[in-house]
Amino acid sequence: MKYSKTLLYCVMAAIVGMTLSACVEIKRGEYASGTAAVFCDDGFKNILDEEIAAFEFSYKDATIVPFYMSEQACIDSLLADKCQSIIITRDFTKEERQYVKSNNKRIVKSNCIAVDAVAMIVNKDNPVSALSMDEIRKILTGEITRWSQLACNDTTAIKVVFDAEGSSTVSYMRDKFLPQGKKITDYIKPYAQKNNAAVFDAVKNDPDALGIISVSWLGNDLSVAQNVPMDRRMEDYANENDSINTALTEEVNIIKVSNPNEDNDFSPVAYKPYQLYINSGEYPLFRKVWMISTASNSTVLHSFYTFVTGFVGQKIIIRSGIMPYHVHSRVVEVVK
Repeated sequence: MKYSKTLLYCVMAAIVGMTLSACVEIKRGEYASGTAAVFCDDGFKNILDEEIAAFEFSYKDATIVPFYMSEQACIDSLLADKCQSIIITRDFTKEERQYVKSNNKRIVKSNCIAVDAVAMIVNKDNPVSALSMDEIRKILTGEITRWSQLACNDTTAIKVVFDAEGSSTVSYMRDKFLPQGKKITDYIKPYAQKNNAAVFDAVKNDPDALGIISVSWLGNDLSVAQNVPMDRRMEDYANENDSINTALTEEVNIIKVSNPNEDNDFSPVAYKPYQLYINSGEYPLFRKVWMISTASNSTVLHSFYTFVTGFVGQKIIIRSGIMPYHVHSRVVEVVK
């Protein structure tokens, strides 16, 4: 079902109103009640859905309503004071913080919550299994246009599939591989989809597609977890060890990426975006994920902000297939 922008803004305004009405004084360590909205880049939908489910299970009087959109739309909404919390792949600049303070009379708080990776995926029937950073650059600049140029017998054209324009994934690949000021559409005509789920489906159905997607959409653990009752999931999140062995989907082929350079003695070894290789930096297409908030301390949004950066919130991120930014240490007694 589609909604008009007017109706959407009315819903947003109502949520903001409910949030403000919930601004009651709370003591340190307590969580506020009420309803609030979080705007999130679509690449992190799977993570935010589970964070919300766990938060609302733990705090019955709190409700978080997510809106999924492009990263640029999230930024524009916070700057225009249409929301007070967003999840994107960069921190706010000094100038943006000052703008919010001067125009919206709010203070910007930000916290890095995860380290994500951008994954390259192909159809199960596509024999290409690895790409170098230079090959990816040449694909995005139109120097490589056919699968046969990648040691493959298929002479058909490569269909580069992204999610929506203005997304964090499009911005990341543009900034990573293109000259400053250039856009991907200056070189090639990618097949734009409305969201990451559509990118995944397009690759599943098209042997010629090369999908570019957040790796958080490729982890199996959250999908499996969602079939488990919430009370058992919470017990698991609270007690699971810090191992990083999340399985990735087998519905598509996930491309290994190599980055031969002086720092690694020009090693041709390619890596999949497993958490171990994201953490070590051996998988080269990684980026930080930030939660940015202008909500005051005595609000449900600030409570949710604290939850996501806390122990359980970070364990949920482990389950998604990417790396939590905050590693919470444990005290282990060694018996001699």
